[in-house]
Amino acid sequence: MEDHKPLAAMVVVQCIYAAMALWAKALFSGGMSPMVFVVYRQAIATLVLVPIATLGNRKKLKEMVCIGTTGFALVFVASLVGATTNQYLYYQGLNLGSSSMATAMTNLIPAITFVMATSVGLESVEIRRPRSMAKIFGTAVCVGGAMVMAFYKGPKLLNHSLGAGGLYDVLLYSSAGRNWVIGALLLVGSSSCWSLWLILQVPICKSYVDPLTLSAWMCFLSMGQSALLTSFVVPDLDDWKIHSLFELMGCIFAGAFGSGVTFYLQSWCITVRGPLYSAMFNPLCTVITTVLATLILHEQPHAGSMLGAIAVVAGLYIVLWGKAGDSKNQRVPADTVDLEKTLARSESQLDASSTITEPLLADGNLTEK
Repeated sequence: MEDHKPLAAMVVVQCIYAAMALWAKALFSGGMSPMVFVVYRQAIATLVLVPIATLGNRKKLKEMVCIGTTGFALVFVASLVGATTNQYLYYQGLNLGSSSMATAMTNLIPAITFVMATSVGLESVEIRRPRSMAKIFGTAVCVGGAMVMAFYKGPKLLNHSLGAGGLYDVLLYSSAGRNWVIGALLLVGSSSCWSLWLILQVPICKSYVDPLTLSAWMCFLSMGQSALLTSFVVPDLDDWKIHSLFELMGCIFAGAFGSGVTFYLQSWCITVRGPLYSAMFNPLCTVITTVLATLILHEQPHAGSMLGAIAVVAGLYIVLWGKAGDSKNQRVPADTVDLEKTLARSESQLDASSTITEPLLADGNLTEK
């Protein structure tokens, strides 16, 4: 049974992420503001993670609080990019698009992280090595799949009576089509913010705070950032009211389970089996979300979005395969090892978002949402 615990833990994590995407989509369809939802989620996540971080670091509380001016500035920027902006883009994209597309787009994170890490020298590329070429090719496949999901919606797979647009229904000329494209691009932006946040964690966790303390700090700062921004964008107090038990439970679930529970389970699983094992389960969330969204929310799967999702997932595994050979084929630079460890410990924080540590992609680490 001990051998199956990591498997069970990762399945539970992906089920939580899928449930969170579906629940959030239902809340937004019912009229709740995505920006208000972010504020409430971050507030609840703060209430969950701050006590956990305090208990986990009770012997060094002074170091937790006194991180210095430079450390605080870096954490503030990381919170702004990885938590506040990331979640705003993710939930706005989820609102305009679909829950299945939102979870599929999170599989872009390893590819985008690889591009960013390469540009700053944290990842090396040797054209003559098959593994390096796999990472480049996988990144291109991921990006191509994302573009297909954004600009080609296609016919409904469960509707055999195709309309006039047929297979060439690109949807750029209708209001619904524009919303779909904007939603997809916002989700790409969310994944980019998440990847940048992973890069920013390297100097922070190396010199200032541990990943658990960083998570608590970011949730706390993001709560203040998002509350301040949302108060200007959504000034009507009626929009801040929680009108039903369903909305209240959705916010609590996102904060407590989407952040607290997944953080613990993924951190434990990464410790036992490593970051690559954890990353391999990410596409499971896309499958679960797509099936449940069709059954529960009556979302209609489209040919373009399904083809794009398949391409994104295929690209993810190609990148992971290329990354998995790094430790076997070459000595990893110290800075890269630090980033990979940061990625793995932080992978579950879709808050510091929905919701990574050892080599930069931590052997392919990711995850948001």
